[in-house]
Amino acid sequence: MHLRQAALHVMRKSFFLSAGLILLAGLFLRLPPALFASPAGPLRLIAFLHPQPGYQHIGFDEALYLRYVDELSAIGITSFPDTAERYIAIQTQMPGAILPPTRFLYIFCAYLWHQCTGAEALTSLKVVSSIFSMLLLVISTLFATRAGGTRIGLMVCALMAFAPTQIHMSQHALIDGFFAFWAVVSLWLLWENLERPNYWPLLSAYGLALALLVLTKENALFAYVGLLGTLGLCAWQKQGRITRLLLLATFVGPLLGVALLVNLCGSLSTTVQIYQLLVSKASVLPYAIATGDGPWYRYLIDLMIMSPVVLVLAIGGIFLVRRSDWPALYLLAFVVASYLPMANVRYGMNLRYTNMWDMPLRYLASICLTTLAERWGRHTRWALPAAVILVCLLELQQYLVFFVHYNLYELVTAGLLHAIRILK
Repeated sequence: MHLRQAALHVMRKSFFLSAGLILLAGLFLRLPPALFASPAGPLRLIAFLHPQPGYQHIGFDEALYLRYVDELSAIGITSFPDTAERYIAIQTQMPGAILPPTRFLYIFCAYLWHQCTGAEALTSLKVVSSIFSMLLLVISTLFATRAGGTRIGLMVCALMAFAPTQIHMSQHALIDGFFAFWAVVSLWLLWENLERPNYWPLLSAYGLALALLVLTKENALFAYVGLLGTLGLCAWQKQGRITRLLLLATFVGPLLGVALLVNLCGSLSTTVQIYQLLVSKASVLPYAIATGDGPWYRYLIDLMIMSPVVLVLAIGGIFLVRRSDWPALYLLAFVVASYLPMANVRYGMNLRYTNMWDMPLRYLASICLTTLAERWGRHTRWALPAAVILVCLLELQQYLVFFVHYNLYELVTAGLLHAIRILK
């Protein structure tokens, strides 16, 4: 008995030590670029070791987020309806689409950072992207550990720490990593509510996460469809406990987000007009037509280019999943249910939008790696860590190839193919 307790104690210590080291590596890779603007003292060594992105210019979307933060700082949150009206006036006159101010939560977080620290708007936006990418790494580790145990949790932690697009999103003033955080938090809280029904703190947190998801980006619709698809699978397979209160939170949460958004924009008609303009103008934007179209399997192609080993392992993991492995089925259902609408939006495809799938795909990849390592018999204890380390190094190499050496910024298929010299 004492030997068993001692062994469990050693295993716990090993898990926390390994997870801590991996998290430190992942957090280091996600450090905000502002730290390296004028490095001094110890920061010089950090700046030397940190693989900083090659693309240092302000992108088109970044410039718009920057303007919204500056505008919010100048006029205050109570005058946000004026920003919404100004967007409608400008967007009506433009032939193509620009991102709307309804992506409020990201802009507001950068505004708060700017107000608290005095940092410039662009620096504030990048710091917010960095912080929420770090938080997503931590949340993914906790979620995977809760769902699949310590071994799977540790593997997901490692694979997420070195995920190329996760690191990329942390280095730029782009909203997709921020959005992925709220999508994964909503997915995790739904899981916890299914496991622990009618627990008010969890229900409240789940409803609030859905509201904040709506306040983040219009892509909340795809994540919400994914959550509904996951709930449908739960009901069909009779997994978890779907209560009336859980269904109520699932519908009230997004409604609360919509109500807050309408209030921020000043009226329902203004909010509807913003989205109508965005949809109509985006469909005729030359850049979107040139880069945002493709067959239904385009996301698979882009993921194969960016993270080929992880995607192959994840697909292998799908075929290894059994009906009893409910956490894997749960995560797979979310990816499939959200993939279907995302793959059918004309001129609206971009690898940036798949950030919310990174954790589920790496969970499935971990299942495949575990199964492959078990074939080594008594050598599994060292074969599995070696395989995970190898995959992480390959993922880091992908980040260096695409974002450090090639200076890739926008994650469209043509740019990805140019980076690996398939296109010239």
